Amino acid sequence: MAQTADAGGFSIDADWGRLYVDGEWVEASGGDTIAVEDPSTREAVAHVPRGTEADVDAAYEAAAAAQTEWAETPPARREELVRNLLDLFDDHHDAVVDLMATEAGQVEGLGETSVHLTEDQIAEAATMPRRMKGEHAPSNVPGKENVVERVPQGVVTVISPWNFPLNLSARAVVPAVAAGNTVVLKPATNTPITGGLLFARLFEAAGFPDGVLNVVTGHGSEIGDAVASHDHSDVVAFTGSTEVGRRVAAAAGENLAEAAMELGGNNAHIVTAEADLDAAVDAGVFGSFAHQGQVCISINRHLVQESVYDEYVEKLTERAANLPAGSAHDHVVVGPIVDEAQRDEMLDYVERTVEAGATLETGGGTVELDGVADSLVVEPTVLSGVRNDMAAACNEHFGPIAPVVPFSDMDRAVELANDTAYGLSGSVHAGDVGAGKRIARRLETGMVHVNDQPINDEAHVPFSGTGASGVGGYNTDDFLDEVTEKKWISLQHEPREFPF
Repeated sequence: MAQTADAGGFSIDADWGRLYVDGEWVEASGGDTIAVEDPSTREAVAHVPRGTEADVDAAYEAAAAAQTEWAETPPARREELVRNLLDLFDDHHDAVVDLMATEAGQVEGLGETSVHLTEDQIAEAATMPRRMKGEHAPSNVPGKENVVERVPQGVVTVISPWNFPLNLSARAVVPAVAAGNTVVLKPATNTPITGGLLFARLFEAAGFPDGVLNVVTGHGSEIGDAVASHDHSDVVAFTGSTEVGRRVAAAAGENLAEAAMELGGNNAHIVTAEADLDAAVDAGVFGSFAHQGQVCISINRHLVQESVYDEYVEKLTERAANLPAGSAHDHVVVGPIVDEAQRDEMLDYVERTVEAGATLETGGGTVELDGVADSLVVEPTVLSGVRNDMAAACNEHFGPIAPVVPFSDMDRAVELANDTAYGLSGSVHAGDVGAGKRIARRLETGMVHVNDQPINDEAHVPFSGTGASGVGGYNTDDFLDEVTEKKWISLQHEPREFPF
């Protein structure tokens, strides 16, 4: 059974001021801390260590030292510890949801979804110790037996994002550990608790051995390169923007580390004249405005056939204008953007798109909050008359913004959808499922959802993108392949004859 842990230890008011290295809670070597801001109130609610390169080195030394013994731990024991972790997430569900609202600005219901997705990832990971199976192959050499074993890579680096820090850390950390690797986790600076230190506290309570998980918080600009390029790192699992991902992959490549990169997206929601328009709008509202659009697989562009375009825009605008927006601590649908830089960039995209000739149907500004001088809540925004080359359409806006682009026929819809460097997700509403599937097959993306919207993730189904949306894959056997390697052992049972 998992060790019990005080729920107060998982609140925002708990002490989060130490790194977790080799099973010990230690201060950053430089002694400095970083303030964690609640994006709803703009107030500092906690302080975490400002890790240094020396702290990074210590974390990797601990992970490397612990890895061999951990890999030799029987699969049943590794599975037991992962299930302990699952129990702890269930036990502290409410505290974790509160943390998500405070640190990541996740509104009511979304924190529940994050915990559910995390538990799904952990449950899938619990099966991996028993899936570490190899192969047996005949040999062309007389008397030889070929055995192929699946073995852990060694030390896995996980660099997790701020938008869904809980489940996007879990989907890399827990499978990696379950497969016999040790991990160094560097969470995003905006969400160092739910993306990092929370996992350390839960791993400790679950009974994992020292050094299996090590967590270093800090500014990416200060320790990011040291993390991505460390010579003890065998795999680098990164989720974030394509721009940063290219730098991380390059740093990992210098060290010949395996790279699993889930990067940006510019996902299209295609709606044809044959679609159930109300269903398409329902999906479009969720796919654009869930978590304020801060989702790599959210709808970035609504592509709508001309004959139903005006009706779709009207319905989408009415729905968007009536979405409750405000503090993540209130009963709202749209909460705050994570920080000023993200907010200002997306509002600039909207302004530039209107200047280029689009119509602002609703939104385009921020929602005032009592007691907050500079609100981070962006109004749900709909733009019509948008072209694919306008700022809010050609860029990953990552906000509660719905640019609606008209198209004439299916060939044009597919052309518009594929007219981007990204290839992550997408969705199609074409009435008949078969018609939708035919369109889906023409889209150059790793994932497409027919009669739905693009925000879908299930731990037993592969999750990956193409093009500028990344390399490698997450979930199920795809990520198991990333964090393990095959080892060929041949056994010569009879004396072999050699030519000299």
